[in-house]
Amino acid sequence: MPTRLREAGVPVGTIALLTSVIILPWAFKFLWAPLVDVLRGQRWGRRAWIVAAQLLMGLTLLPLAFVDWQMSLGLLFVLLLVHAFAAATQDVAIDAWAISVTPRAQLGALNGWMQVGMLSGRWLFGAGFLLVAHVVADTVAVLAMIAVIWVTTVVVLLASEADDYATGERRPGVGERWQKFFTTLRTAFRSADTWLGILLALLAFAGFKAVGDIAGPFMVDRGLSSAGVGRFFTGALVAMIVGALLGGWLADRFGAQRAVGALVVLAAGVVFATSAAAVVTVGGHALVIAGLLGVYLCAGLLTAAAYALFMRLTDPRLGATQFSAYMGAINGCEAWAGFTAGQLAERFDYPVGFVVVAAVSLLALPLLWRLRMSSR
Repeated sequence: MPTRLREAGVPVGTIALLTSVIILPWAFKFLWAPLVDVLRGQRWGRRAWIVAAQLLMGLTLLPLAFVDWQMSLGLLFVLLLVHAFAAATQDVAIDAWAISVTPRAQLGALNGWMQVGMLSGRWLFGAGFLLVAHVVADTVAVLAMIAVIWVTTVVVLLASEADDYATGERRPGVGERWQKFFTTLRTAFRSADTWLGILLALLAFAGFKAVGDIAGPFMVDRGLSSAGVGRFFTGALVAMIVGALLGGWLADRFGAQRAVGALVVLAAGVVFATSAAAVVTVGGHALVIAGLLGVYLCAGLLTAAAYALFMRLTDPRLGATQFSAYMGAINGCEAWAGFTAGQLAERFDYPVGFVVVAAVSLLALPLLWRLRMSSR
């Protein structure tokens, strides 16, 4: 959508404001995640939260199929903000459901495949749509997106959800459930593991987040064409998908903590090597492009393995709330890493920004060691 708005003549500042506003529900979803943990009953569980969220997601997109986006920016802002709120709530409920039903030994594979689905959808309705934008109207694209959302809702309805209480067991009232929730929440946040996990989320992803945030401008400033950048990001998507599946397998095979530690080192090393290639090569792009693809491969590897670790750290009774806190910390990591790398790149050069932030990401290693020790 940002690309289409810019092509329609919408100012860059307005587009940036729009994207900044609609990211807010994702950053603050942990604030209403407790509702998903607590407000569940015999007829209203995590599945119901997902279905309701997806219905709202489709309804908020429906008007956009029939209005001129450029002439209806106010309406666009409101609808996309509500859509983002619904999508963030859906994400919270899906993660909580996954944590509650997935065996711990399979969390790596689960997160690998979840990343595949997310990345494929992002490409299909992002770069994929842009490839056919000259023959497919925006209306068709929006209606196709709504169709995908609502068809997957049928799949959710067909899935079974186990009841939290045995037949005949007394079901606590809402007040009692809130009381139990806050007791469990206090216990979780008094644990060193919880805070180590949050600090880990703030640091471990920094290397590839910094590169990913400014990879496009970096390649453009090195003389790569827009078409070349577009082809690169298609290759980067494939690299992330392969990495996610492999990272999930590594987490299940060798343990999430070991896998994350090794992959943090690997990601930083690839960023260092790519930065060195950018310094020593003049003219050709092949070595730098290969390095950047390696960074995106590491992004897929580390994301799947780390998400499996965070799910293992999460108390299933707090599946929505505690896991959302870790995801919020990852958003914070992206914010500080991208900002820092951008400022250093502007003042010095891109490799300086990449190397400094990747070096900081290695501070996650002693946190992993402490986490392992406190878990014994």
